[in-house]
Amino acid sequence: MIKNVCVFASSSERVEKCYFEDAENLGKLLAASGFDIVYGGSSLGLMWACAGAAKANGSSISGVMPEKLYNMGVSTDNCVELTVTPCMRTRKAKMDEISDAVIALPGGFGTLEELSEMIVQKQLGYNCKPVVILNTNGFYNKLIEFFDTIICQNFGRGNHREIYYVAQTPQEAVEYLKNYKSDFKPVTKEDIYVK
Repeated sequence: MIKNVCVFASSSERVEKCYFEDAENLGKLLAASGFDIVYGGSSLGLMWACAGAAKANGSSISGVMPEKLYNMGVSTDNCVELTVTPCMRTRKAKMDEISDAVIALPGGFGTLEELSEMIVQKQLGYNCKPVVILNTNGFYNKLIEFFDTIICQNFGRGNHREIYYVAQTPQEAVEYLKNYKSDFKPVTKEDIYVK
């Protein structure tokens, strides 16, 4: 059962309004569906737009932030629990540990790193969590195209498209989580060695 949804997102305050609108809408919809939020612990950007909206609408929010960012003073006091980790690697591990699903909103290199790690975790069978890419304003179009290139050129299997789900709207993302059933088959020895 999905209870805690991990949200990866930008901490930038300079992105276009449409990204903030979708982040806030997602937070409201997650709260309305009874989901709690795990996120990066920031008081900035799309991270906080989503988490803050979820909290304002009844969700519990848990933040996980690396010490270096925490020392910059960008955390929030609104989390039911804020975990400060030594580094980004331990941050990702903690977020993975306490969440049941992942949604990647538009973001920068940190968001890309987090999303990529969750895709590989599922690919190798370390978990079977839903991984949703929220493609606001076509932000992820080129990345999704690149994922297809990986598969088409045999750097990945055809069923690897089943690892992640691309949602065009917050509503679609939340509906996917509410109806999620995993039948993805993780990589096997034969996948690696047999042509």
